[in-house]
Order: sequence, then C-alpha cells, then structure tokens
Amino acid sequence: MDIKIPTHVAIIMDGNGRWAKAKNLPRIAGHYQGVKAAEEIVRFSRSLGIKHLTLFTFSTENWKRPQEEVQALFNLLESYLQEKRQELYELKIRVRFIGRRDRLPESLAKLMESIEEDSENFKGMNLNLAVDYGGRDDIIRAVNGLLSEGRKEVSEEEFSKCLDLYPSPDPDLLIRTAGERRISNFLLWNLAYTELYFTDTLWPDFTREHLLSALEDFSSRKRKFGGILNE
Repeated sequence: MDIKIPTHVAIIMDGNGRWAKAKNLPRIAGHYQGVKAAEEIVRFSRSLGIKHLTLFTFSTENWKRPQEEVQALFNLLESYLQEKRQELYELKIRVRFIGRRDRLPESLAKLMESIEEDSENFKGMNLNLAVDYGGRDDIIRAVNGLLSEGRKEVSEEEFSKCLDLYPSPDPDLLIRTAGERRISNFLLWNLAYTELYFTDTLWPDFTREHLLSALEDFSSRKRKFGGILNE
C-alpha cells in the first residue's frame, strides 16, 4: 500500500506514568523517556514530509496532578527546549506553543516566546506544542476575544482564525497512545473531521514503526467530509 502523508498529524502522548510504573521507576522517569520518544517522532515526521505536527504536552487538567510532578514536568520541558533549540533551528522547524501562558513559570514562558520568535520564518515543518492547553478553554478565550471586539456574528472561518492552532490547518490524523479512546479536551473545534487512530502502545515505547502503522491505517481511510465518494 502506498502511504499517504497527512498534512497535519496531532498526537496525544499518553502512558508515561504507566510505563514508569511497569518498570518500578518514578513517574518522572516515564516523562523523560516520553521526551526522547517525542524527539524521535519530530525528526521522523519532518523526514516524511509531514508539514504540521501538534503534540499534547500539558493539558489544563494536568494541574490536578501532584505539585511536585507538575513542577518536574515544567523543568523537564524547559531544559529540553534549552538543549534542543539549536537542533530544531538547524532542521528549520518552526516551533509554536498553543494554550495559556499566564499560569506558566516565568522563565519557561519567556523561553517559549524566544523560540517562537527565532523560528517564525522556518519552513521545514511546523511543530505545535500544546502547553496548558484545553479545547474548551481555547474556544472560550476565542469567544471572549470576539465579544471584547464588539462582534455579534462570526463565520466558521473567522472563528477558526481566533483559535490557538491557527494558522496550522485542522489535523488530518489524531493518534492517541496507551489504549485510551477519547480526545480528552484536545483541539475540540479542530478535530471535527479528523481521522482517529488509537494504539495500546505506551508513549515512551512509540517508535517510527508505530507511526508508520498509523499512517498506513490512515491511508486506507476514505475521507468524505459529509459528502459521497465516487467509487
């Protein structure tokens, strides 16, 4: 089968904690391994010609986790971005962060802004990292922004441009790992016609071969967008 390369792939990277527990390791060890898996998938996605890759990194609901784990996650993200930013630049990857910024550690928020500015003209691939992101929060912030402008009516196209993901197009394929079969408040507006792919593989174990399997499955789908295909 010829593999169709989607323009935009989104991934809910689930299972870091379960991976660590299965190996009798602290949860943060699973997150460290998850970062390594994400790094490999970013490189491979770019090599395949995927133009947009969106990774669900930290959700608005993740604040419910123990404070020590939340802080460790932010420390991990900040150190990873510091360490890998030059490599991302060399690959000409444009990095954008979607979600809220007002609740993040100041040093992390400043680093995110700096990376966005430095990479904004790169054309190799668009990497969207969802940090303190929630689909409902995204929609509410967009609505409040329009209301503050005095808008009383708006088209779907105009509304889409108010959401965090813009200017990336809606995802063609959503992958979720670790056996969960729900979208967990991720890109609620943007996933309206996205193909969904679920795998039992825990995110730290997710490899290039697993991504290729997801793309093969995607290639077998017939996307009608509410219409009728001419067989």
